[in-house]
Amino acid sequence: MLSEVLTIVLLGSFVEAVPAPWGGWGFHHKGHGINVQLGPRPYYLVDNMDAGPLKEKLQSCTEKPIKTSSFSIGHRGAPLQFPEHSRQSYMAAARMGAGQLVCRHSQCDLHFTTNILETPLAAKCSTLFKPANPKTGEPASANCCTSDITLAEFKSLCAKMEGNGDNAAVNGTEFQGRLSPTPDYRTDLYATCGTPMSHKDSIELINSYGLQFTPELKTPEVDMPFQGDYTQEEYAQQMIDEYKEMGIDPSRVWPQSFLPDDIFYWIDNEPEFAKQAVYLDERVDTADGYAEAVASLPGLKDRGVKIMAPAIFALVNVSDSGEIVPSPYAEAAKEVGLDIITWSWERDPPISQGVAYYYQSVADAVNNDGDEYTIIDVVARKVGALKMFADWPGTITYYANCFGIGL
Repeated sequence: MLSEVLTIVLLGSFVEAVPAPWGGWGFHHKGHGINVQLGPRPYYLVDNMDAGPLKEKLQSCTEKPIKTSSFSIGHRGAPLQFPEHSRQSYMAAARMGAGQLVCRHSQCDLHFTTNILETPLAAKCSTLFKPANPKTGEPASANCCTSDITLAEFKSLCAKMEGNGDNAAVNGTEFQGRLSPTPDYRTDLYATCGTPMSHKDSIELINSYGLQFTPELKTPEVDMPFQGDYTQEEYAQQMIDEYKEMGIDPSRVWPQSFLPDDIFYWIDNEPEFAKQAVYLDERVDTADGYAEAVASLPGLKDRGVKIMAPAIFALVNVSDSGEIVPSPYAEAAKEVGLDIITWSWERDPPISQGVAYYYQSVADAVNNDGDEYTIIDVVARKVGALKMFADWPGTITYYANCFGIGL
């Protein structure tokens, strides 16, 4: 039970979409067994773009049959509309011609991604729900981790749209978002009890569609060694072992981690799986960390790392002339021969509501929602990213089809 609990606790499981045996309606391309449906958003974004050659190019593809693209990655599924981590979210992302479907984004997020505080399992949470105290101003709080419960208990929960707890909540129902609504750029329309999945469940689902896998070894939020004897190395090995046990060829797996030691472990101990290992680089969040990251790229290449994956803003800057251009990080990675994957489009509110985390480095060059495609174009064609994560993968799938990427 320990190993199964840790798997759902700490792994984020993603999948790249390739042909899948699905029926349904929408455009269908022979040989790509899923009828890809993007929804209206990509077309809205293209219409919203400033006039120019890129808009004309993207407009020329509006009636083009759409194929699945390995360039398009569904970050946590399609959480712009569906509860992240849920089976329904993964299926929506695959329907949009994408994948990278997250099994669990974090070990300790059940109090705002599931209904756990409305169930008897609330009594097992690491930090029990504490109501707000209006007299002292102390906010409501809770912390519920997958390591707090069994696999069967985890599967009994309902996935819901992610939302931060209501600081003024006096009970678990209020804290889980009923009085603190889903952000206005998302929707609760499909949040009718999403189905949570373990890592093994996700492997079975993905494999049944013949897709590729990009599992993320989540950074532990419990003390390691866990319960005194389960080490970080055993954890990294277990993730790979689950693919071996199910007969998955290493060429279909893109293991990821924010921890460089995990990447190095796979390079040293699982070289076949490490060929596509992805170093998720969050050092770029600070100025000093960004400089350190850029300086470290040659050494990481020499150590055997092949793919770096920082957030979008780390890859683009604004030139003196106001043009969006590749950043020093992007140029340095290209110079030493490192590939790039980036995350996560449409995770922030729409650009028209103000520039937030993911587009922060180009805030002076964007002001409408259509500008998203301008950034995507620079990251795709000038930075040369291999793949892109998105909370609404149809946006990336449309771009990839128009430019013939990953088809």
